[in-house]
Amino acid sequence: MATTDISKKIKLRRITLEDYAQITALQLLCFPGMKPWSEGQFKNLISHFSEGQVCVQYGKKIIASSCSLIINFDDYSEESPWSELTDSGNISNHDRYGDTLYGIEMMVNPEFRGMKLSRRLYDARKELAKKHNLKRIIIGGRLPSYSKYAHKLSIEDFVEKVINKSIYDTVLTAQLSNGFSLRRILPNYLPNDKESCGYATLLEWRNYNYSSKKEQATPNAHYTRVSAVQYQMRAINSFNDFARQVEFFVDTSSDYRSDNELLPEKITLQ
Repeated sequence: MATTDISKKIKLRRITLEDYAQITALQLLCFPGMKPWSEGQFKNLISHFSEGQVCVQYGKKIIASSCSLIINFDDYSEESPWSELTDSGNISNHDRYGDTLYGIEMMVNPEFRGMKLSRRLYDARKELAKKHNLKRIIIGGRLPSYSKYAHKLSIEDFVEKVINKSIYDTVLTAQLSNGFSLRRILPNYLPNDKESCGYATLLEWRNYNYSSKKEQATPNAHYTRVSAVQYQMRAINSFNDFARQVEFFVDTSSDYRSDNELLPEKITLQ
């Protein structure tokens, strides 16, 4: 089928709960050997951030889709796995005041590849990032062609050859052509992804229309992280013992980047 023929008959729209069967069938087709969304995960995607879940429909058939959420990327490590960045696909960590659109998943029916459907989905993500005044889009990209070369190429050599266009990878090649740049290679990103041998690439698209005035304009709207301490009253011999115990909880809260820490009212009775 010619690209011009299909372009007149497809539409981009939000995913709804009624699309569950088609989306999971598409996952099984595009990601063989990997578990599709559970009904609970799928409902959470839509309830937490329906705007970030879109699909391409041809007639009555869904032939491509894209899922995403908003996070504050500084709250995570660049090496964080997919399960941490997405709350295992439940996106309860979606943060409407975050600064980054994180791409959870993108897939195109193999029968319809080469028709620039991924470009439509990436453009939709870019428009969403601009609409919400986000700094960037971050994606952890699969490397489905790597399993064919793993016996003779290191992951670094493989990625370099894809960047230099001497090897074609259905995912990374498309991402690079859509304006994303490589930040790093991620080991154990999706351990069950045998085609990628568990590897992924961390890629970034910068929103050059981003305005830092967003946070200044809504200073009271941004979330505050609070650590509530379950404090154990125990015998101590000196004030220094007390100080060390309190210091432990303060340091732990700091590790979690808390803005405030809540200690028991009568903590000084110890």
